[in-house]
This record gives sequence, structure tokens and C-alpha cells, in this order.
Amino acid sequence: MNFQNTNKILKVVLSVGDESGIGPEVILKALCSNEIPENIDYILVGSKKNLQNTYRHLRSLGLENIANPKNLKIHDLEISSSDNDTQSSYGNSSFQYLRKAIDIVKQSPNSALVTGPICKKSWSLAGHYFSGQTEVLAKACEVKNIGMLFTAKSPITGWRFNTLLATTHISLSEVPKKLTTELIHSKLDLFKDFCNYYTDKPTLKVAGLNPHAGEEGILGHEEKDWLNDALITWNEKNKDIRLLGPLSPDSCWNSSVKAWSENNADKHDGILAMYHDQGLIPMKVIALNYSVNTTIGLPFIRTSPDHGTGFDIVGKGIAQSQSMIEAIKAAIEMTNKSRQLNTH
Repeated sequence: MNFQNTNKILKVVLSVGDESGIGPEVILKALCSNEIPENIDYILVGSKKNLQNTYRHLRSLGLENIANPKNLKIHDLEISSSDNDTQSSYGNSSFQYLRKAIDIVKQSPNSALVTGPICKKSWSLAGHYFSGQTEVLAKACEVKNIGMLFTAKSPITGWRFNTLLATTHISLSEVPKKLTTELIHSKLDLFKDFCNYYTDKPTLKVAGLNPHAGEEGILGHEEKDWLNDALITWNEKNKDIRLLGPLSPDSCWNSSVKAWSENNADKHDGILAMYHDQGLIPMKVIALNYSVNTTIGLPFIRTSPDHGTGFDIVGKGIAQSQSMIEAIKAAIEMTNKSRQLNTH
């Protein structure tokens, strides 16, 4: 099936993720929302049968604002399995959907990718040993310097809240070993490029690794030993950036709370967190269902809702679709911004 564009209409390819989770539900809800643009070529990659079953079930629960699969473009993939109900089968299917969605986007210059949530354990059971979709994307696109960035646009002020992670899916004990001057510089390079979509002279903050950013070596030595100097040397080469840090992590995001909810508050363009939960806890508390995961450094835009598979609420019809809606909107906005800047 050939889904290549023959015109200038933006294509958004959605991989449905793990079909035993809430991915199919939130996608069908999102595609019926009046919040997403209509002049977009939406293509779903997954099982047409599963999407039809999901639609019928949600309708049987009394839900009305659900996109009907018969009116959608679907790249139908029925993955053969000895037992379609096993966790490994769902893991394998979601992996194959992602791979096919990546292929479609790579073949279509005017396109973006939105990914549904997957279960890493199911991938592992199916023999796909990746720590997440980000790592699959990096390998498929043959890029090494990528970043896991979480972004959300405030419905109150319109301010875009951005948090980039220096390290991602690794144990907390491994974080200090992975952090280096080179890593920090590479992440700041990516962050600068992303923020330049929106402003010529971004203000970036960097959270310290240790409590109170080490307190001059009393509470940790990384800031004093190398992180301070790393930020200075990078900023000397990027004088158009206002770079602040390393800042005490317990107060670094205070200004984000105000910028999210107050029109007259000082605005910053992004915060670099040293590790996963340091950045994700304030992001999810402040932005709630508006947070979106995006992979920066790829040759195309990729976004994903900032939530998991929701196995505990599958089939109940109560999964919120706002994060999926925001992921679609962000993919469209960022693709248009990148095209304007001729970045890819």
C-alpha cells in the first residue's frame, strides 16, 4: 500500500502502540477531536480489525465522540502469531507497527510520526531488546545524538514548557557515570536547535545533579569538578544563549509553575535535567495531561503522549485523550516550524 504524498499536505503517521493497552482508544478519541487540524493526511499503522473492535466496544459503552475506522486511512498489519492474546504477541505487533510507521515517514519528506504507548516488558518477551521507542528511532535513522524532550503548551498562557533529559532510561546509580562534559554539550546543542524553532535567543536553565547543586562540593562534587566549567565553555561558543546553572534542582522549576499559569511571569525556553525522574516529575505535575514526549535530533518530528499503556483501565472507555491530542498538535506545529527554518 502506497501512502506517499503527491502534494504539499502534511502527513501524520500514527503507530497505535500496544493494542492490549489504551493506545487504540486514545487515538480514535483524539482523531474525533475538534482541537486537531482537519487539513492533515492522517494515517494509522496497526491492525484494522483491532481498531474496528475497539470502536464497536467504545460505542457499546455509550461513547459518541469516537472516530470510525472505516473513515480513516489505515496501513493494516495483521502480525501472525500462535496466540494472539499473549503479552509477547502484543509486544511483537507494537514493535512491527513502529518499524513500519518509521519506514513510511522516512519515505515521505512532508511527514511526522506520532507513536502510541508501548510496553517495554512485552517487547523484551518478544525478543526486541530496546529500552524504548526512542532507541529504535535512533537506530532506524542512524543517528547518535538524539534527545528525549518533554514539551507542553499551556492552555492558560500559551507558553511552551520544555524539559530535556541529559540521561534517559538508566538506573539512578548509573547517572553520575554517564554524565560528561561531552554529553552535556551535545544535549545543549540539540536544545538550542529545538528552541530556535520559536526564538532566536533562547534562555536555557540547567539543573544540578546534587541537592542544592552540590553546595560548593559539600553535598556532591560533580558540579564543582566539571559541570560548572562545562556550562561556561559551551556558553562561550553560544553567546546568543542565556544559560543559567547549574541550579538547585528543588527550585529550578519554580519559574515554570508561574510561566504556565501567569501571563505576566518571566518566561524561559527550556530546562536541561540530569536524569529521567528529575525532569519528568515537575513536568507531569505542572503540565498534567498536556505533556508530550518528543525525540529531537531525528530527520523528522516524532511525538508521543506522555503516558503509558494504562492496562488497568483498558476497555472501560475512560482513558483521557488530551495527551494524544497534544502530541498530534505538537507534531504538526514543530514540523511546520522546522520546514520554515529548512532544518530538514
